[in-house]
Amino acid sequence: MKSAYLYAATRTPFGRFGGALAAARRDDLSATVMSGALAQVPGLAPEAVEDVYWGCANQAGEDNRNVGRMGVLLAGLPVEVPATTVNRLCGSSLDAAMSASRAIECGDADVVLCGGVESMTRAPWVLPKPSRAFPAGNTTAVSTALGWRLVNDRMPAEWTVSLGEANELLGERFGISRERQDDFAVASHNLADAAWSAGFYDDLVVPVAGIDLGRDEGIRPGSNTRTLAGLKPSFQPDGTITAGNASPLSDGASAVLLGSPDAAGVIGSAPLARIAGRGVVAVDPPQFGYAPVEAAGRALKQAGVTWAEVDAVELNEAFAVQSIACVDAWLESGLRDAALVNAMGGAIAIGHPLGASGGRVLGTLAKRLRESGGRYGVAAICIGVGQGLAVVLENVA
Repeated sequence: MKSAYLYAATRTPFGRFGGALAAARRDDLSATVMSGALAQVPGLAPEAVEDVYWGCANQAGEDNRNVGRMGVLLAGLPVEVPATTVNRLCGSSLDAAMSASRAIECGDADVVLCGGVESMTRAPWVLPKPSRAFPAGNTTAVSTALGWRLVNDRMPAEWTVSLGEANELLGERFGISRERQDDFAVASHNLADAAWSAGFYDDLVVPVAGIDLGRDEGIRPGSNTRTLAGLKPSFQPDGTITAGNASPLSDGASAVLLGSPDAAGVIGSAPLARIAGRGVVAVDPPQFGYAPVEAAGRALKQAGVTWAEVDAVELNEAFAVQSIACVDAWLESGLRDAALVNAMGGAIAIGHPLGASGGRVLGTLAKRLRESGGRYGVAAICIGVGQGLAVVLENVA
């Protein structure tokens, strides 16, 4: 079997809920990053892209009707370039990359564009269709921005608690204090601010036409624990999760170009990293925040790599509490230093547009390995309703 390689990666700046990207449609954001990824490899003829795998968690509004295909058309790629849209909630764009890498490995394609998009701002309200005409009662519009909606009555109640309530349970399970969570969140903001100031993200992020947003909108430079300590718990009166130590609702898109080793001549540049291992796992739905632990373990096993050999980790920070739980477990498994995780900031600061976050962590990981000279890295993400994904990259730049 062939190997799959990462040749290019890009993303938009991530915007806050109702912020700078609020007017940007999901299909337009998709087109922006598709064009941005191809611009990084100017030697690649657009018609050489054989397929597009695109992630999106919502698909209830402007992102319906296969938003990946809409992005291809709006980006000006040839109409002969096909596309599919995949949905694994928060893991959608990482799932898209994993699917694309499998297509390359089994010989179905040599050049595949993948990524994902989400606008949580523009997620619509939905009304359930009545079972019969002219119902007499009232109907409530349901927000599709985040979390469970229109739940099946046969689902156990403990499975359908909110994401925040689920992670309060995770914090109790591992005894993770509010102080540790706030410290983690402060580090996320300050590391992201430092990375932007140092120029790390300059060639990873493509601007959105007509929108004045030069960097991720949610980053708070100079964050400190005193400010975060004053925030009230969001999910339980005596809880530990607040708006300050959880990822915000966000808008944005990301894209990654994958190819076979034979594609280097077609693409016109050398690959940056090899997809060395993949891991997918499911757990009890309320424990979804801890799923990256086993997913990463499976990906490392497939790659034939131990935690002691890992030089960089990009973990999507859905909540500080679940990120701490995962890092603690990885340290016990042999990860050398917690500082290897999210050294350029994480989703608590950068933002978490659900369908785009997997592509972001994968692209960031590839660049970190390239700049540091490290050999192996892990990108991992937790997924609501009890799933986790992970990818191991090997630096070949």
